[in-house]
Amino acid sequence: MKHGKKYRASVAKYDLTKKYDVNAACKMVQDMKIAKFDETVEAHVSLRLGKSDTVRDTLVFPNQFKAEKRVLVFCKEDRVKEALDAGAAFAGADEYIEKVKGGWLDFDIAVATPDMMKDVGRLGMVLGRKGLMPNPKTGTVTADIAKAIAELKKGRTEYRADKGGVVHIAVGKCSMEADKVAENISTLLSEINRKKPADAKAGYVQTVSVSSTMGPGVWVDFKEEE
Repeated sequence: MKHGKKYRASVAKYDLTKKYDVNAACKMVQDMKIAKFDETVEAHVSLRLGKSDTVRDTLVFPNQFKAEKRVLVFCKEDRVKEALDAGAAFAGADEYIEKVKGGWLDFDIAVATPDMMKDVGRLGMVLGRKGLMPNPKTGTVTADIAKAIAELKKGRTEYRADKGGVVHIAVGKCSMEADKVAENISTLLSEINRKKPADAKAGYVQTVSVSSTMGPGVWVDFKEEE
């Protein structure tokens, strides 16, 4: 892939074959920003997974950088007021199931109470493709509506490994203070390491890199916790 002059000038500033501590890596990424818009800072964590291993979980970053999410709660009529009072943008049962079936997706996150999943499960073809299907693993299928919405409002974020075993996730913005982005990355790595499979061998986290939307990647010197 041929890169433009600005990209090549950014790459020339540093030795990108080396690894750097997370704070230094974040400062470098911000310094190598090339776009006029406020680029997102992304972390890329390569994991050593077994054939049957899957990685999908959530965390709350200590430093938020995303706009507030619009939450849809699938629940029975007697819990609609509770969901709306807790901060949901939309709440209900059949009405919203039919709207989603018709292609309506004017929300960012879907939460469902367990008693609704039989009906919500039929929306798999619509919600699944968009990554919006409620799931117990990510805390979006729960009887505790208020707690789920509160955590989502705080910025609870889902992360998952792709087929190659790599977690790609936004961790901040180039306009943020570098140490705050670094703190978010450290939180991510700590969570991934804490929740690794019980039979995971040394070297579970193989490589860590960080980059901006348009800029080059920087390797992070990460030492796996015992």
